[in-house]
Amino acid sequence: VQLQASGGGLVQAGGSLRLSCVVSGRAVREYTMAWFRQAPGKEREFAAAIRWSGGNMYYADSVKGRFAISRDNAKNTVYLQMNSLKPEDTAVYYCAGGKPILSAVRDSQMYYHWGQGTLVTVSS
Repeated sequence: VQLQASGGGLVQAGGSLRLSCVVSGRAVREYTMAWFRQAPGKEREFAAAIRWSGGNMYYADSVKGRFAISRDNAKNTVYLQMNSLKPEDTAVYYCAGGKPILSAVRDSQMYYHWGQGTLVTVSS
């Protein structure tokens, strides 16, 4: 499975961005897809995830109500719509694929396919 992330950029606080992750390979529908982010000097953290089959969605408390994860079956693409962006959302965002159990959906170690990352910078 290969993941190609895009859509990052510079935006003012309060603005919006949409990240995309094109997924290619076999058995894509069996995966849970997630977005993680890593700010400068900080550890990678979970942002959102979606089970490709069924569409169950999961969010970190820090982004709940502002971010929305979705997938497009026809395009094999996962999106992260980010609204009401804050300077603390500044990070490199990574898409990832794996098959975590429900209790581990936020654990980066449960994901074994990773995209290259896309930088999101939110100015104040």
